[in-house]
Amino acid sequence: MSLTAEDPIQAPPAPSPAPSRSGSVKAVGRRTRVVVRKVGPLSVLKFSLLFYFCVMLIVYFALMIIYWLLSAIGAIDSASRLLGYVFASGTSGTTQSVQIRFGAVFGWLFLIGLANVVIWSLVNLFVAFLYNLISDVVGGIEVTLAQKP
Repeated sequence: MSLTAEDPIQAPPAPSPAPSRSGSVKAVGRRTRVVVRKVGPLSVLKFSLLFYFCVMLIVYFALMIIYWLLSAIGAIDSASRLLGYVFASGTSGTTQSVQIRFGAVFGWLFLIGLANVVIWSLVNLFVAFLYNLISDVVGGIEVTLAQKP
């Protein structure tokens, strides 16, 4: 049996999806239900340390920009003179301005930020341990994952 131009091979027609009630065809993705029973404490600690360190750096640089802007318009000098008047030594007529130094302020801010990173990461680690204990009793959290069509 030879094929000619008059007798082409025809593919079977593609199956048509069943029409829905509204008459339009909807593509439905695959859905899967999973249960989160355990959370790895070490992965929570690593993620928390990195996340809070990035947040600390963003806040640190934002405060640095604000300090530079306030210094450029003279607000830092005015504040140091005002603090000198408020905390004067008691002798009238002689007031010294309080020194607000950039290095000292931001050095302490960086150390306080690092302490907060460690503290809040440990809080997250505690919450991960607590979740693992509670999920043993309750069975975890059920999550439905859907794949787009």
